[in-house]
Amino acid sequence: MASRERPVQRPLSPHMQVYRWQIQMVTSILHRVTGVVLTLGSLLIAWALLALAAGPGQWGQFTGAARSPLGFLVLFGWSWALAYHLLNGIRHLLQDAGWGYRVESFVTRSWVSVIGSLVLTALLWMVAMMQGGAA
Repeated sequence: MASRERPVQRPLSPHMQVYRWQIQMVTSILHRVTGVVLTLGSLLIAWALLALAAGPGQWGQFTGAARSPLGFLVLFGWSWALAYHLLNGIRHLLQDAGWGYRVESFVTRSWVSVIGSLVLTALLWMVAMMQGGAA
């Protein structure tokens, strides 16, 4: 016969609305999202390499797409994702080595990842624009 005991009350996971957004949450989510963006962006690299190997006509099509406003936005976003994922990955590596476990240190290094990626991307694009896009 089935037991008529009351079911065990298990704790429920709090919903995102319960938490206050913190830089640690944002950097964790951004690291995952930028990983996906970089994976999808590898298709652009494959397209570029295939177009380059196929000859001037196909390379012209690729560069035309890359220099369009949408292409510029995609390449800018991809380069920021690369810069962020790189810097945040270094931060993760340092933590795996045992550095930066204090909350204050974690928060500071998280901000360095975010701000540093923006600065690195801006520098990359400034150099590219000073070269007339030929960098």
